[in-house]
Amino acid sequence: MMPAYLRNILSVIAGVVSGSVVNMGIIHYGSILIPSPNGTDLTTAEGIRAALPLLEPKHYIVPFLAHALGTLLGALLALRLSGRASTAWVLSLFFQMAGIVAVFQIPAPLWFSTADLILAYIPMGWLATRLVRKRR
Repeated sequence: MMPAYLRNILSVIAGVVSGSVVNMGIIHYGSILIPSPNGTDLTTAEGIRAALPLLEPKHYIVPFLAHALGTLLGALLALRLSGRASTAWVLSLFFQMAGIVAVFQIPAPLWFSTADLILAYIPMGWLATRLVRKRR
């Protein structure tokens, strides 16, 4: 039998990997749902900076969903693999820290950065623990 601490660490790693895959998948395919303004390149920080005047609030839906759903699904996986709510919280904190770093690297309006940091990470860890608790 695997030691609990090792199972917890591996659960968080699996959650981070799966949450990141979900995040990137939503970002990649989200442009199909909400296309970028013509002539913009949102794949680099410079391209985003140049496109900022053209972006509307609808263009921030996909990044928010990517952050929130990536965190939620990663936290759910970590929690299901470990059986411990603490792994969902650790994963949420990891993504929260990554979100804070992204705020300084990727230009975005203050309203989006604030909403993203407040709503997309820690609340998803909380929601994951509630969803799993209800099923038990």
